[in-house]
Amino acid sequence: MGRKDSSSQAQREKQRVQSVVELLKKQAPLTIKQEKFCNNACVERFLKAKGDNVKKAAKQIRACLAWRDSIGTDNLMADEFSAELAEGVAYVAGNDDELRPVVMFRIKQDYQKFHSQKLFTRLLVFTLEVAIQTMAKNVDQFVLLFDASFFRSASSFMNMLLATLKILGDQYPGRLHKAFVIDPPSLFSYLWKGVKPFVELSSSTTIVSSLDFEESIEFNDLSCYPRAASLRFDPSTAAKLGSCSSSRFSFTVSHHLDSLKPWYLSFGDMSVSKVGPANHPVAFSGPAISPLNARSYSFASPVARGPHGSFDVGRKGMFPSTPMPQRTQKLDFDPSTIRHPRTPNPSFLKSPAMFFRRDSQPSRVEKSRDSFTPFVKFYRRPYDEMIYRSKMRPPLGGLISIVSPQLRRNRHISMSQRF
Repeated sequence: MGRKDSSSQAQREKQRVQSVVELLKKQAPLTIKQEKFCNNACVERFLKAKGDNVKKAAKQIRACLAWRDSIGTDNLMADEFSAELAEGVAYVAGNDDELRPVVMFRIKQDYQKFHSQKLFTRLLVFTLEVAIQTMAKNVDQFVLLFDASFFRSASSFMNMLLATLKILGDQYPGRLHKAFVIDPPSLFSYLWKGVKPFVELSSSTTIVSSLDFEESIEFNDLSCYPRAASLRFDPSTAAKLGSCSSSRFSFTVSHHLDSLKPWYLSFGDMSVSKVGPANHPVAFSGPAISPLNARSYSFASPVARGPHGSFDVGRKGMFPSTPMPQRTQKLDFDPSTIRHPRTPNPSFLKSPAMFFRRDSQPSRVEKSRDSFTPFVKFYRRPYDEMIYRSKMRPPLGGLISIVSPQLRRNRHISMSQRF
């Protein structure tokens, strides 16, 4: 029965896809590139987005084809975005564990001042097309990472994000797996709460902070940070350390590294400039407190408040314990036979405090943090233009990707002709 149901469902899906394609051809004839775009997988994604409604799916596909013609997706090339590629404004950072492409956007706030909205849309579409080209056969989704740390205005970043999510929802349905907004401006979270119910892809968008991953295991190597590496203690420099003194106390480091107490604190001014070279032994008998260098006896211990030598240090405690009363009578029964009162059975009515106790389930912040953990390496990985250009296929790669194979072949022929 299960095989029959699955086969019948697959037949119904094929019939819906064929009906959508036939409806598109009745409205207007499709070009070769449009027919290639309207394959079975693409039509299935549009059908799923429209609830398996054939007419709505056909209408959205027709609007998508008109939009792609207006943008000129067939004429997009990397030569148009040479400045953006050099700066790493938008690029494909790699593939995650499920072989999904990870698209990185590091757009600055000033970019929209000097570039039109149409140019930004073309850059977005070019980057998404490159990500689609790098997909494996069984992969049809990608992940977006928005680095919002370059934005100072929450409203300007909100406009860019909403425009991007609308393009993804209308023109690339079913393509977005997850979108992460990293380090947005301070007021963005409040604006996002008001706009979120009206955004189609809001459930796939998560706000995270990079500060939560500063102490991650993968990036905790202190040698990468010279400031943190300089704070390490180097044993070779221990012999060079001398005494550090002030008007109140002196901090001296021992020259014997194998000693159990490599430093000790004295309450006198033990600097070399005032007292002279230190010729005292390493073993320190105790601080010599005088009225000149003592601060306050209110915070001192009972040893310091009392006269020197009047307190017995060899005792167990600081003060003599209260003597226990002597046993006067002998028990004539076995203590194990004593019957203690039984603990009453717990009631099915819980304490009122149990109603206000939070469950041990992870919070929303912890869930977003865990979902972003696999993509931290893509966020911190440095940008390499040559690696990104190597992922582009003609014609998106531009003249470099078209001419470079011809140059290699000619160079190989010329090298063979020499011999």
